Amino acid sequence: MQFSKLLISWYKENARDLPWRETRDPYLIWVSEIILQQTRIDQGLPYYLKFATVFPTVQDLARADLDYVLSLWQGLGYYSRARNMHKAAKMVVEEFHGAFPATYSELIKLPGVGDYTASAISSIVIQEGNAVVDGNVFRVLARVFDIDTPIDTTLGKRQFKELAQELLDEKHPGKYNQALMDFGSVHCKAKGPLCVSCMFNESCMAYRLNKVDVLPKKQGKQKIRNRYFHYFIIKSKKGLLMYQRHHDDVWQGLFEFPVLETKEELSLEELTQLDAFKACFGDRNPLLLEGNIKHVLSHQRIFANFYILGGEVEPDILEKYQWRYYNSEKIAKLAKHKLIFSFLEKHRLL
Repeated sequence: MQFSKLLISWYKENARDLPWRETRDPYLIWVSEIILQQTRIDQGLPYYLKFATVFPTVQDLARADLDYVLSLWQGLGYYSRARNMHKAAKMVVEEFHGAFPATYSELIKLPGVGDYTASAISSIVIQEGNAVVDGNVFRVLARVFDIDTPIDTTLGKRQFKELAQELLDEKHPGKYNQALMDFGSVHCKAKGPLCVSCMFNESCMAYRLNKVDVLPKKQGKQKIRNRYFHYFIIKSKKGLLMYQRHHDDVWQGLFEFPVLETKEELSLEELTQLDAFKACFGDRNPLLLEGNIKHVLSHQRIFANFYILGGEVEPDILEKYQWRYYNSEKIAKLAKHKLIFSFLEKHRLL
């Protein structure tokens, strides 16, 4: 079976028309790769176009304020990607004199760039012979070659990387990598793969052994953690009270309402008896506006309640937690995570 030859032949007829494939600028290809990490193409495309327009060069991105970058990223999730993009842009300007790297050895030094991203960019831009391995590649190779090794183990990652490298078309590594990713995305799909019309169906081991639905294999899922957030909507003539999350946790650098986190779901009466609540708000009684909103992250489930709370907050509390009042015009420009943005939009607070 001439795996790479068949794959590239398929790609010539079925390649998707995507804007980042019209350039060999390593910066713009890097922008697309970072945006598409853990993001579908249809969801990531408008963000790529926005970033390519607002930040057409790495210098533009490096000069931008991080809060502005995060606001443009709003709604895409996994905000560490945006923070790493900003760090990487500054690094390119300061350490690479503004010339965006194209070799694997230099790309891998950038924040947020791993083996997959460095392999993809270097193979596409300068035809370095580095095979990519992502979810699509795992799926295609596991099925075609009947590989049972779990893909989320060190052994599995090494085994698939070695096989991908062995199969790589050395003359056209960039085209081969793109072909393999496209084939896994649109043909050898996780659900509903097009096996009957597949060019590999005569040689595909999973198809012959009726194992398509069970490959690739994973060792086990990470336990999902439940968290309980209680948000307080506090309004004055100066606007709504909000703050920016700074600690090393979800949504770092994004804005939200003052919040108390509890280990379990609490009633309103139980909440107001907490020492943390009394320290911030005294004996005031909040009114539940919206409750038990479920927001799922990769390894966390957030259960959120939103309360209206009247009265002024003591200046020392404002200073301690860095809570500030923002008017609606300013709030609209702040970078907010989806849970807060959806609440503001639903209750017409933007």
